[in-house]
Amino acid sequence: METTLFTPYTMGTIKLKNRFLMAPMTRSRSSQPGDVPNRLMAEYYGQRASAGIIITEATQVSLQGKGYAKTPGIYTREQVDGWKLITDEVHRKESKIFLQLWHVGRVSSSKVNGLQPIAPSSIAAKGTHVYIFDGAPNGDATFIPVEAPKEMKQEEINKVTAAFVQGAKNAIEAGFDGVEIHGANGYLIDQFLRSNSNQRTDAYGGSPENRVRLLVEITQAVADAVGNNKVGVRLSPFISFKDMADPEILDTIMIAARKLEGIGITYLHLCEADWEDAPEIPDGFRVDLRNTFGNTIIATGNKTPEQGEYLLERGLADLIGFGRNFLTNPDYPQRVKLNAEMNTISDTHTLFGGGTERGYTDYPFLKDRNP
Repeated sequence: METTLFTPYTMGTIKLKNRFLMAPMTRSRSSQPGDVPNRLMAEYYGQRASAGIIITEATQVSLQGKGYAKTPGIYTREQVDGWKLITDEVHRKESKIFLQLWHVGRVSSSKVNGLQPIAPSSIAAKGTHVYIFDGAPNGDATFIPVEAPKEMKQEEINKVTAAFVQGAKNAIEAGFDGVEIHGANGYLIDQFLRSNSNQRTDAYGGSPENRVRLLVEITQAVADAVGNNKVGVRLSPFISFKDMADPEILDTIMIAARKLEGIGITYLHLCEADWEDAPEIPDGFRVDLRNTFGNTIIATGNKTPEQGEYLLERGLADLIGFGRNFLTNPDYPQRVKLNAEMNTISDTHTLFGGGTERGYTDYPFLKDRNP
């Protein structure tokens, strides 16, 4: 199968060898203490550098921004040095890599980071859990409910913005080709975007124009710090888990897209639901987004290569993100090209956490399979 997915693409000033994107996937493998990226992570990402571009797992910009155990950070010297192992390996394999900058907001617990969560409003996310590792016999994570958050004051909003900026600077120092601001999936920026989680009455709440303010301010500040050609943003207009259902979100997303177009960021990344009965994003929305945002658009969400090709051929997306297929198939583009058999998840217990290569770097390449 040789299709548009295999053609080179220039994203702003960055030349990509193909249109396969390895999507961000939390794996919880950072070294402790300190949430430091390590050589095992470098091996994992390097194995998957057949993708034209890799977006890393979500990476907290501060301890306050951490919501799950063993996720990596980008705010200490040790973390920056650890990430250099990863960028060196991916670049050695001739791919590109962006770091996803993350603050979880209310999706956290003091059992994870020792701090009360913060959010646009003091509203807990119903039915939402995070995980810790507390010595379960099989090594599994233990899921615990999130705690009620504290409503952010202006000083805390300023601190969060500064943390994203410093995280972006640290990422560039660590050798990344750029950064992705995580504004999706019910985390802090998404919490500000939605009317059900943001019930503020100041300049950051009320109207959709106000609710996009934090996203715009963070994005502009990061673009000013590292260059708009090195900044992407991830949004999830059709995802409502983590208690995020909002009837106004589509209009809000379009307002955000116009603002982001004005900043001139290099891409907009649509995170789409990846479960079987998930809502489909209608082509009409994609057309409206394309007419609103002129730079690269990325579509990610359990897509088949054929579905990705459909979007590419119609100009509704420029890059297609693949998650689980890259997790289990480090040589995923080659397998697609040859229509080869795919590896499947060997053990769900190793998806989140694990200190060895099992379920992480031990998925075989085609060349290593027994005949």
